[in-house]
Amino acid sequence: MRCERPLVIGHRGAPGYRPEHTRSSYELAIALGADAIEPDIVATKDGVLVLRHENEISGTTDVASRPEYAARHTTKTIDGERLSGWFTEDFTWAELSGLRCRERLPGIRRSSADFDGQEGILRLTDLLEMLDRAAESTGRAVGLVAEIKHATYFESIGIGLDELVADALVEQGWNSGDGRLTVECFEKSALTKLRARGIRSKNVFLLEASGCPPDLVARDGSRAASYASFLTDDGLRALRRDVEGISVDKSMVRPKDEPGGYVRSEVVDRAHGAGLEVFCWTLRPENKFLGRPFRRGLEPRAFGDWEGEFTRILSTGIDGVFADHADLAVAARKTIDTRRDAVGGSA
Repeated sequence: MRCERPLVIGHRGAPGYRPEHTRSSYELAIALGADAIEPDIVATKDGVLVLRHENEISGTTDVASRPEYAARHTTKTIDGERLSGWFTEDFTWAELSGLRCRERLPGIRRSSADFDGQEGILRLTDLLEMLDRAAESTGRAVGLVAEIKHATYFESIGIGLDELVADALVEQGWNSGDGRLTVECFEKSALTKLRARGIRSKNVFLLEASGCPPDLVARDGSRAASYASFLTDDGLRALRRDVEGISVDKSMVRPKDEPGGYVRSEVVDRAHGAGLEVFCWTLRPENKFLGRPFRRGLEPRAFGDWEGEFTRILSTGIDGVFADHADLAVAARKTIDTRRDAVGGSA
């Protein structure tokens, strides 16, 4: 199984150009040709689903500068990590809606930081409406790849994300089974619960390069299965009973050259052999994020040979990639199409 034209998924919109998870970031990703948009989903104290990279929001909003919320600064343990800051579950939607968004990586993405303070936080329902309007105005259906964040943690405090997400998708008409909807999570149990609620999505299990899924740690403690155990041949075949795909860090794809100009990836090939689709995250053009062979110069925020890295990953037969700059990933995909056409034309 080899994907001929992988999807380009706007990772949190187009955060290479605008602060992530803002309206302008999502709209720009659509305009730049993204096939789908990926939001991260967390919840407020009153059960409203909001779009933030994490439930800790000091790095992506101006909450730390708001004196009225100074007393809400706290320390929590989220999925085994001790974090200090301000958390969405300690605010109502009415309170969060007054905050303004900020660039998460201002040292790397200074031009994006120029837009700090211009936009507020969005809800999942806002994005679903945006995608529906975009389909009507452009005639192009843009998909949703929704990531549920920290499901086990939220359940432990009495907020069931699977129920809230299911309700929102049904109410907004996004459970039609038309192929636009994908849901992903680092906790497979959240995907299972969502399916049990009748949600007709493609489900994708996110896999870290190390560690264990938080839901399994909560259930099994030190005996929890590792992410690596799911990437064995037996683990992949077992996953296929519950999900349609996996998504891994780009470092786990590890493209390798083969005779005839082909590029392969062991992870991609083995997952395809088990009947799973494969996605990877995240394609970024700055030297800081590129693999060492593709860096150019010493400036971390400067663009390196992004096209070289992007095309190699896209050539592995992978089914989709998450990109901060959707236009660059689309351009790399076009380069591959051109090369393939040239080879076919000369045959």
